[in-house]
Amino acid sequence: MKYKTKQRAALLDYLETRRGEHITVADIRAHFEALGRPIGTTTLYRQTDELVREGLLRKYIVDENSAACFEFTGEQPTKETLVHCKCEGCGKLLHIRCGQFEEMRRHISADHDFAVDARRTVLYGLCSDCR
Repeated sequence: MKYKTKQRAALLDYLETRRGEHITVADIRAHFEALGRPIGTTTLYRQTDELVREGLLRKYIVDENSAACFEFTGEQPTKETLVHCKCEGCGKLLHIRCGQFEEMRRHISADHDFAVDARRTVLYGLCSDCR
């Protein structure tokens, strides 16, 4: 059941400002703490799970060592693909918008009859700090 609470409204307002970006529950929590309006971690997980079920938020789980990321899409989900890149040096997770990756997904689908799930695709390498 969807409750229309002040916390939910504040969360949706914040997520709207971050549309198309990948953020974690820790990022959301830090934002509200900085405003002096903390929201409990359990509440945030419950709310983000509900928003995922409603289709307003996409959830990305890159690997077992990284926190789940969320992308707010609202009522009109974006068709753009984010590429997940994980640094093997420091463990940093980068989210990069890249049209070339979308072209590669289409190529693999059309020419190799395989549908790549970008939500679970991770490219491993070294970030600029670790190179």
